[in-house]
Amino acid sequence: MRKPKVTVIGGGTGISVILDSLRKKPVEITAIVTVADDGGSSGELRKNIQKLTPPGDLRNVLVAMSDMPRFYEKVFQYRFADDDGPLAGHPLGNLIIAGISEMQGSTYNAMQLLTKFFHTTGKIYPSSDSPLTLHAVFQDGKEVVGESHIANYTGMIDHVYVTNTFDQERPKASKKVVEAILESDMVVLGPGSLFTSILPNLMIDEIGKAILETKAQVAYVCNIMTQRGETEHFTDSDHVAVLHKHLGEKFIDTVLVNINQVPAAYMNSNKFDEYLVQVEHDFKGVHSQVPQVISSDFLKLVNGGAFHDGEKVVEELMQIVQVRK
Repeated sequence: MRKPKVTVIGGGTGISVILDSLRKKPVEITAIVTVADDGGSSGELRKNIQKLTPPGDLRNVLVAMSDMPRFYEKVFQYRFADDDGPLAGHPLGNLIIAGISEMQGSTYNAMQLLTKFFHTTGKIYPSSDSPLTLHAVFQDGKEVVGESHIANYTGMIDHVYVTNTFDQERPKASKKVVEAILESDMVVLGPGSLFTSILPNLMIDEIGKAILETKAQVAYVCNIMTQRGETEHFTDSDHVAVLHKHLGEKFIDTVLVNINQVPAAYMNSNKFDEYLVQVEHDFKGVHSQVPQVISSDFLKLVNGGAFHDGEKVVEELMQIVQVRK
C-alpha cells in the first residue's frame, strides 16, 4: 500500500509540534502555512520587500520538518539582539528566506529550494504567494485590519476575511496547494490560533472550496488554552462552530480535544500573556457538529506553557487515517 497523504494547515508555531512528530511516521506530508502575519520580524520584512510573503511561520515549519542537526537549527533560528539597529529582532532564518525569495522570484520557489537544502521530510507551501492582510469584523460592527492589531480590540470576533496586501486582486492559493488538499487522505487543521493562524488559510476562496470538496478526512486539533482577543470564554464546541460558520457548512469529520487539566496557577502569564484559561470541554456540543470526537490527554507542560504532545496527537491521527482506494 502507498503511504497516506496528510496535509497540515495552519500557522508555524502551532502546527510545528504536529509536523515534528508526523515526519517520523510512514506518511507523505504537505504543510500549508499562513501568510497573513504582519507583526514582528515578518511584518517589518514584508513592509520593506513588498513581494515577500511573511517568512516567520514558514521558518518554524521548515525547522520542524527538517532533519538538520541541532547546531544548524540554532543558527537558522538565531535572533539578532535588540540593539542591532535595522537587524534588531530578526531571526537569521527570516533573512535567509527573504533573500532566497528575492533570488528565486517568489516565496513558493524559495521554499522548494530550502526544503531540499535542509533535507525536509515533505512539502511546504505558503498558502498564497502574495502577502495577505487579515481583516477581523467584530460583533459590534468594528473592523480591525492587520493580524497584529486584532487582539488589541476588546470584543468578540464575528468573522474574518483576507485581502491581498499590495493590490486589489482576490487572494489566490499558491500553486499545488489545492491539488495537495484534493489528493490528501487526511487534512489536519491546527493546532493554532483560530482566527489568525487557521482561518486566514481557509478564507482564500480556492482553499476553502478545496476543503469542502476533498474526499480526505478532515481533522481539527482544538486548542488547549483560550486566547486573548480571539477566543475568550470559548469552549471546544465554539471553536468548531466558528470554523463551520466561515465555510458555510459542516466539514470537519474528527475533532481532537485535550481533557487533561492544566494545573492551577501553572501558566507563566508573563511569558505566555496571550493565553488566558483552559478551553472548556463541551462533549455534547462538539458531537452535535462532527461525527467523531477524540477526547484524551494531549497535554504537555513545558517551561510554564501548555502545549500539545505531538506524539500523542499523531498516534491518534495515525489510527484514523485511511488510504483512499
